[in-house]
Amino acid sequence: MDVIVLGGGLMGTASAFFLARRGLRVTLIERHRIGAGATVASFGNIRRSGRYLPQLPLAHRSLALWHQADKLLGRDVEFRATGHLRLIFDEDGLSDMRGFANAARPCGLDLEELEPADIRRRFPGLGPEAIAASFSPQDGSANPRLVGPAFAAAAAQAGAEIVDQAPVLDIARNGSGFAVRTGRGRFEGAALLNCAGAWGTGIAARFGEHVPLDSFGPQMGVTEPLPHRILPVVGVWSRAHGAYLRQVERGNVVFGGAVERVPVDPDPGHARADPARLPEQLRAVLRLMPALRDVAVIRQWSGCEGYVRDGLPVMGASATTPGLFHAFGFCGHGFQLGPGVGDAMAELIATGECETPLAPFSIRRFAA
Repeated sequence: MDVIVLGGGLMGTASAFFLARRGLRVTLIERHRIGAGATVASFGNIRRSGRYLPQLPLAHRSLALWHQADKLLGRDVEFRATGHLRLIFDEDGLSDMRGFANAARPCGLDLEELEPADIRRRFPGLGPEAIAASFSPQDGSANPRLVGPAFAAAAAQAGAEIVDQAPVLDIARNGSGFAVRTGRGRFEGAALLNCAGAWGTGIAARFGEHVPLDSFGPQMGVTEPLPHRILPVVGVWSRAHGAYLRQVERGNVVFGGAVERVPVDPDPGHARADPARLPEQLRAVLRLMPALRDVAVIRQWSGCEGYVRDGLPVMGASATTPGLFHAFGFCGHGFQLGPGVGDAMAELIATGECETPLAPFSIRRFAA
């Protein structure tokens, strides 16, 4: 085996797919079900606005792959480039948006600035109190429940071995690479890619690399089905926790944000939404779309996400161990990046280089 990938979320399955497409022999190992961790808890947002600027090349690479998702995967993962609208309710938000837009333009991202009349004309019913908004027309959303299994199936079709429900019992470095002992057998590979999400810091620590990471769960909810009227993904420019929502094609409105995330113990990693926080969250959601006031919320959920304390993911080669690579800790905003992360890591592992700059995310930043 050439590469063992640990973690069956979007990062791991996308990496396995692009590695297999490059002709490498790949085994993906997932402790539970494919796509059942942080990926399935995701909002499904595919946005570039507001990102850390050195992350934009990776976000652009990923967006190009999202636009090819149906062709690459051979199935519909409900990627829709409906645009990303971010409402602004105060001068701080307006200043932040304009500052980001000016800085991002040389990096290849052009945001439209909308005035209140533009919002009412183009997006009636959204943000009636907003003083402005930004709009990114090429961004959008996809279905988090479909995308991990879709990448895993496409990886398997390309020759990868997918092993789920296989908790890792031990990892050892040997003369030829790595040996991973799991609940479903022992696997060996020349390289090891750590895509274990909130559990990635534990994998790194086995090789003397310590990453300050905490586990939290988002507070997510969904309404009953409604007539379809919200086309873009909707968020807010805010220095606090902003709310966000989108309407899926079946009519339900998925929402999140606006409240503190729930702390999660990574062992066993079960995350639950806190119903006591729902009223505060809904007040923020209603500011985005008041027409939801009398709509029923039919479900809440959460999931275990890894948050590196400097707010940036860990990506790239290990600083201590040849053949070890990392791609974890995406701090709750990795869904958009997933295909790009998989493609970039496959390029790095296969060739030793990556055309997309990854240096800002190196694990070496924690070496001191």
